[in-house]
Amino acid sequence: MRVGELSRRAGVSVPTIKYYVREGLLPAGQLTSPNQASYDEAHVRRLRLIRALMDVGGLSVAGVREVIEAIEDTERPVHQVLGAAADRVVPSHDGAPVAGVDAARTAVAELIERRGWRSHPESPAAESLAVALATMEDVGHGGFAEVLDAYADAAEQVARADLDYVARNMAREELVESVVVGTVLGDALFASLRRLAHVDASDRVFGTDV
Repeated sequence: MRVGELSRRAGVSVPTIKYYVREGLLPAGQLTSPNQASYDEAHVRRLRLIRALMDVGGLSVAGVREVIEAIEDTERPVHQVLGAAADRVVPSHDGAPVAGVDAARTAVAELIERRGWRSHPESPAAESLAVALATMEDVGHGGFAEVLDAYADAAEQVARADLDYVARNMAREELVESVVVGTVLGDALFASLRRLAHVDASDRVFGTDV
């Protein structure tokens, strides 16, 4: 296909496509003449991935390049490729240090060990959880840590559902796209489901029969 058709198929402007090629995010098309190039479905998939990483995941061009380098490293296991993408879309704490965060980091490390999770206690997700726990302690809700394992139970079920969805016969780029979209939009989906369940639970616990 010509670049114009690629643009229509992927929903990306021609100048943007050329920019991605210059930045090394998108392979150049196969030259069919000095001024014409041909593109295929692999280019469509790559553009979809780039837009997911940028628009949904909020990654910079440099961040996208790192994920694409992981994808193109065929010696790297799929698990590591997915991790490279997921770690970059976890919200990071860039503000002032939170009081008690060291104790919270210890609690998160103990949670990971207790659950037998194959996760690193210094990962972006673990740090994000530690900051959240420290903040809750700081505002007077440190007791929330008592229900952390109940949340972990639910998280394990959601994680299994996520991986059941992505663990199909997909190209590496489609797997990464699914993880990025699933992580960011899936968080919004789960938050909405949680709020719906809150309404039901609140009515059952605190409501009165009419």
